Amino acid sequence: MLVSMKKAMLTILLGAAVLAGCGSPGEPAKPAGTAEQAGPAKSSVAWSPCTGLTGPDGKPLPADASVQCGTVQVPLDHGDPGGRKIDLALIRVKATGDPLGSLVFNFGGPGGSGVDTLAQVARAFGSLGTRYDLVSFDPRGVDRSAGVRCGGELDALLAAPSGADGDATSKKFAAACEKDSGEILPHVGTVNAAEDLDRIRAALGDRRLNYFGFSYGTHLGAVYATRFPANVGRFVLDGAFDPTVTFEERAVTQATGFAHAFEAFAKDCVAQTCDLGKDPAAVRSAVEKLLTGLKTKPLKVGDRQLTYGLAQLAVITPLYAKAAWPVLEQAAAAGIKGDGATLLSLADAYTGRRPDGTYSTMMTSLQAITCADTTERPTAADMARVDDKIKKIFPILSADGTATACGHWPTPGDDAAKRIDATGSAPIVVIGGRGDPATPYEWATRLNAELKTGVLMTYEGEGHGAYLSGDGCVTRTVDAYLLNGKVPAAGATCPA
Repeated sequence: MLVSMKKAMLTILLGAAVLAGCGSPGEPAKPAGTAEQAGPAKSSVAWSPCTGLTGPDGKPLPADASVQCGTVQVPLDHGDPGGRKIDLALIRVKATGDPLGSLVFNFGGPGGSGVDTLAQVARAFGSLGTRYDLVSFDPRGVDRSAGVRCGGELDALLAAPSGADGDATSKKFAAACEKDSGEILPHVGTVNAAEDLDRIRAALGDRRLNYFGFSYGTHLGAVYATRFPANVGRFVLDGAFDPTVTFEERAVTQATGFAHAFEAFAKDCVAQTCDLGKDPAAVRSAVEKLLTGLKTKPLKVGDRQLTYGLAQLAVITPLYAKAAWPVLEQAAAAGIKGDGATLLSLADAYTGRRPDGTYSTMMTSLQAITCADTTERPTAADMARVDDKIKKIFPILSADGTATACGHWPTPGDDAAKRIDATGSAPIVVIGGRGDPATPYEWATRLNAELKTGVLMTYEGEGHGAYLSGDGCVTRTVDAYLLNGKVPAAGATCPA
């Protein structure tokens, strides 16, 4: 439960705004602060104009000659390089000036489409795009890259009741994943994606990988740096995730983070004259009452229903970015009056549901990659225990004891992606936000320590991720590093 949320936050903000040779893995690492830039290099990717790209509203994006798409072929099983191959979908936005090489993005999830997201948000990285070809990709198991599909019952799964009925739906969902995507499920973990990332680097013609990862993308970047420390160029990990946490630790820590974010939203709402209540306690009570009522009486929205589970997603989605807080106020106020349309659209942004009723693979890929990256298989009893803790912290996130899909997953997981140690790499900038609800600040400090080569940078503001908050201090510091190699000072801080 990391960046599919990040992707949703980006979609909301956009909707509101628009709306040369390959280095050897055994090569010695450069001294700290001297990561060598590839400069202009010959890519082996056959780039061509993109087709089928859509904006945040689901409508086709206009053709743009500077935006190109291509593929890189990789083994399905890296342990069997001569076996079946899959194609990874890539997107590139050409540098507007003299390129230093490529800057590869992962926007999170796990399960978010880097192809779609970069097409939608490239202009937010305009300063970096003057010197880098901006590149992203759909990781294995995501959308165009052998995306995990699990039948056509996502509407039923996401609207499922809690408790035993919800557990039965989760079990049915896992079985559908095995039926439709059983061959790829054992191979979608983050270690495999990191191996793919090095093949992408080589195909782009870059001696070292320059990388910008958000949320789950920080995990992928950390695993890459662990496996290929000598190939690390300029790395930024924003909204850092600590992969060593257990399922229970993650759930409780995120509940605490979202509770703090909701309290900050409520205080801000009251300060601006709030339609939800006269004080923060009243705001929280109004939203909790709205959700509780939906357990027994969902709101009809056209031919669909706004259920308790969908409303939960709708409420937490705007908490990812302070700029989206007014949307939460308006949507919740409308829901209290019986109009659930805006809340349902927020939930759809989170889940990747398109206007025509189809889904991206975001939710199915999220489940598959999450389950592949751990040996934990929480049962309904495990979830009930965790849920008791969540109810005391932030009841809005309560799942009423429904087991996660990993509890029924058809393939075993692997803990290899939990082991992080980038000793020998160039400096890696790790950004943690004090007010980040999804990847709390403590995870940034822990990931920074695990890397051994991390340089921690603190953002004192609200929201998930710092660079896309628009904060000038963060932008200047990160750009100075990525463009000029100026590593932030130890303990660097950007105030809110």
